Amino acid sequence: MAHSLEEMNGEVAFALRGKPAWHNLANAIYGEDQEVTSSQIATDAKLSDWNIRLESIGDHIPTDYRNNSDSYLVVRDNPFDQGKDVLSVVGKRYQVVQNEQLLSFGDAIMDGGAKWESAGSIKNGRIVFGTLKFGDGVTIDGNGVNDKVDTYLVVHTSHDGSTAVQASITPVRVVCQNTLNFAMKNAKQTFKIRHTQTVDGKIMEAREALKIAHTYAEDFEKEANALYQASVNDKLFNEIILATYPKPDKDAKGAIKKWENKIITIGDIYKSPTTNAISGTAWGVMNAMTERLDYFRTGRGAKASENAMASASGFDIATNAEKNRIRKIVKNLALA
Repeated sequence: MAHSLEEMNGEVAFALRGKPAWHNLANAIYGEDQEVTSSQIATDAKLSDWNIRLESIGDHIPTDYRNNSDSYLVVRDNPFDQGKDVLSVVGKRYQVVQNEQLLSFGDAIMDGGAKWESAGSIKNGRIVFGTLKFGDGVTIDGNGVNDKVDTYLVVHTSHDGSTAVQASITPVRVVCQNTLNFAMKNAKQTFKIRHTQTVDGKIMEAREALKIAHTYAEDFEKEANALYQASVNDKLFNEIILATYPKPDKDAKGAIKKWENKIITIGDIYKSPTTNAISGTAWGVMNAMTERLDYFRTGRGAKASENAMASASGFDIATNAEKNRIRKIVKNLALA
């Protein structure tokens, strides 16, 4: 759905809502009535047969150079033009993870309890991901506002050492598709395997650590309903926003104007069609702020949109931390 805020306040909406952010990045997307295997989605998303491998830097430098490095190139076979790509330079302890292993990891964690929904790669093949939808999701105030949140398992990894092999429980609010991947107190939201370890033998450990989707969904639903039941008047709304984003003391590089744009955008989203039904609640305030974070960001360069969608998909540590900071402030002020 298009949003009038795209034209306002100096903040740009990078993509239309109405679908999870990772759909803007995926090479293959399936409907809920489609049953596919991890092997099928790997093929459709151009993730199969990359043959990720390590090649010694020493094999690629001129013969008249001395090689004093024990680093390796991470190389793949490009699925689009059959060429070869260097994805990164890593150390000797780096463990290669094939895309097929990543998707099989998602299969094994869910043990048939989820359906593949999408998969793809970004950053010229350096980041790979797959998503599985599971369960019936979470419904806030089913007899009233009926605010639906779908639940996904997102698996992703990097081929440049920047990201571990990760499996994360990722709730997505349906009406605006902002990602609410919060760290619950009693249920682990993310399981990681470093690239100095192997994926083999970690399946049961991942299941146990995540405990997995349903415990997290239960905790998420309890918290979301508590936030929905917490009333927020205009005074408290302003208090929450200013506690989250205080006005800058100095106007360095237009800081005050940027701050004003941010505050206005949050207020407009709060009263917009995606959030209006839950305005007046702490749930509404939190979603207005996370929706701005996902879909209204200033950015520069050709990769700005891809980077924004990657952040909205849960692939960016800083964005995930910011969402948890927002959640903590809202809870502290509205549920006190």
